[in-house]
Amino acid sequence: MENDFERPGTCELCEREVKKLTKHHLIPRQKGGNHGPIALLCRSCHKTLHNTYTNSTLAVLYNSLEKIREAEELQGYLKWIKKQDQERVKIAPTKKKR
Repeated sequence: MENDFERPGTCELCEREVKKLTKHHLIPRQKGGNHGPIALLCRSCHKTLHNTYTNSTLAVLYNSLEKIREAEELQGYLKWIKKQDQERVKIAPTKKKR
């Protein structure tokens, strides 16, 4: 994740107002997305995406905000995160294989 862009704003995925947004490359940099489109996400959403999907899966199946918003695996998370205070959310790394 590239975090040198941090600034306050609205997360494009969960739509919460947060103190720090990060750049999410819709096509991961490892897969050639260095100069491609980005989404501005809170750290929680960004971390959850990368804990849930491999870069290959993100590049092929979830390379737009619309596709990410519709992802079945994220529906419970999105419903939950929208209700959370930005300061209290901690997303632990996943221990399962993706």
